Amino acid sequence: MTHQPETDTSTATGSAADDEGWHIFRGDGLRRSVTIPEAPPWRRFGGMGYGTTPGESPYVIGHEETDVINAAIHLRRPLLVTGHPGTGKSSLAAAIAHELDLGPVLHWPVNSRSTLQEALYRYDAIGRLQQSGLDRSPGEVGPYIGSFLRLGPVGTAFVATQGPRVLLVDELDKGDIDLPNDLLTIFEEGTFEIPELSRLPEDQADIDVFTADPHQRARVHRGMVRCTEFPLVVITSNGERDFPPAFRRRCLPLHLGDPDKERLEKIIESHLGPDALADAGDLVQAFLAQRAIGELATDQLLNAVFLRHGGARLDGGGLLRTVLHRLNADG
Repeated sequence: MTHQPETDTSTATGSAADDEGWHIFRGDGLRRSVTIPEAPPWRRFGGMGYGTTPGESPYVIGHEETDVINAAIHLRRPLLVTGHPGTGKSSLAAAIAHELDLGPVLHWPVNSRSTLQEALYRYDAIGRLQQSGLDRSPGEVGPYIGSFLRLGPVGTAFVATQGPRVLLVDELDKGDIDLPNDLLTIFEEGTFEIPELSRLPEDQADIDVFTADPHQRARVHRGMVRCTEFPLVVITSNGERDFPPAFRRRCLPLHLGDPDKERLEKIIESHLGPDALADAGDLVQAFLAQRAIGELATDQLLNAVFLRHGGARLDGGGLLRTVLHRLNADG
């Protein structure tokens, strides 16, 4: 006989009611209807920025760092941002885009298989060939090439617009060793060619192609994409390898160090409010003590404070150790 899980029809009272907000899953096999609590601000999706809704929480940064960012904006040079995981390298791009009202961040996450070609554009030659082979009426025009070509995040960043876009090249040090040098030409010239379009006859000099922005198109003339405003480029690196001197010379370096106690408290308050900060003193101290002997990310502390504020019992037990687990290999 198949065992059917029981359904919990009782009404929680006393300590069970107090515990209900935290213990959603109880491991007792009883089926119950629950209300899933709201996610942390940094895990809410559906906004127009990178990861979370831009501007939902202020980006906490020092004056020296903002000076470097402003220098990059004035000089039209990429920012090469380094620092330990969790120091806010990637979210810096969303903070800039939000504060300067520059639209959604164009995000290129780099891995070992990434190529500049795919970040510039993709051409679905097979799809166009299949459409060309379909039966057509006499005189009917073949498939429009612009429907089979889409600009990638880097390509979209260099489309001519009234203002610059923010381009996030995330974890460039994970890419091929030649990838930084591949970026040099487009960063210096602000233009690139799409050969599939430049070979078209004169009567097809202007082609509308898709961009990395949903449902948006851009017009490309004679196969050349030229920017009118150099994008605000944020390149992040975890320091896994060095970049060529020629590449580093064209970037402005920005190192985001591990935040101290004062900055950690500001980050907590900006994300979770003063009430959460008031009850987080011991968690901040535990985080700093753990970080002194092994690598930790700031969002791990935010996770701990968020759970504490939601009713979790966080002390020296297993849950706190799980949330503040060390990130380096020997941890």
